[in-house]
Amino acid sequence: MKSFKRSSYNDLPMDSILQTLDCDVITGKSLEIHDCGLVDYRQILDMQLILCKKRQEGKIPNTILLVEHPAVITLGARQSRNILLVDRGELEQKNIDVVEIRRGGGTTVHNPGQLVIYPILNLQEWGLCIRDYIRKLETIGAELLRSFGIKSNGKKDFPGLWIGNRKIASIGVRVSRFTTYHGMAINIHNDLSLFDTIVPCGLENVEMTSVLKETGIHQSLNELKKLLIPLLESHFSQNK
Repeated sequence: MKSFKRSSYNDLPMDSILQTLDCDVITGKSLEIHDCGLVDYRQILDMQLILCKKRQEGKIPNTILLVEHPAVITLGARQSRNILLVDRGELEQKNIDVVEIRRGGGTTVHNPGQLVIYPILNLQEWGLCIRDYIRKLETIGAELLRSFGIKSNGKKDFPGLWIGNRKIASIGVRVSRFTTYHGMAINIHNDLSLFDTIVPCGLENVEMTSVLKETGIHQSLNELKKLLIPLLESHFSQNK
């Protein structure tokens, strides 16, 4: 797993920040997409905060990070939806981190085999409100899942992607001075049993699913990213 040493990276150029994690630059110009591989959640959170500030200051272009995380549970801004079903001590014994953050939504899970997409974008460039931005993320996720024959939909007031009553993607975002961070997590072939330790997003009786569970096929995340990148470019290129 790559590591990111917290230091005075506020003053570092973007290339230096991303090189600390050996992120691969996939595309550039008005939209930069970086594949950061498997990275600790807290380290990527630190990176997002720095990149968000740099985007607000116009020092970097719109940027998207593609990431996997070791097992971690994150607690969102809506305290009523942060529900753990096991003691934190038990989670610590299993090396499962629990992180309180300020994104929208409630409790969720990240672990290997789940693709996480963190856009750091200026919404003013597209004239988007937060609701429209969430719908755009859902559209991108749904188009990606259709590549595997999976039909998914959004639900009003419940951000994410659903297959009937089964949830395959979670969305939790934050916007600061018109700039986004946090994002969308799509279950590809991750271990879904970790969701049994929480009430996902604080919603009772939600069944979590994945591409593997729906299709029986273990999809390569590297191959999946090749399908995702053109979708991100299409929806978030400068002329959109």
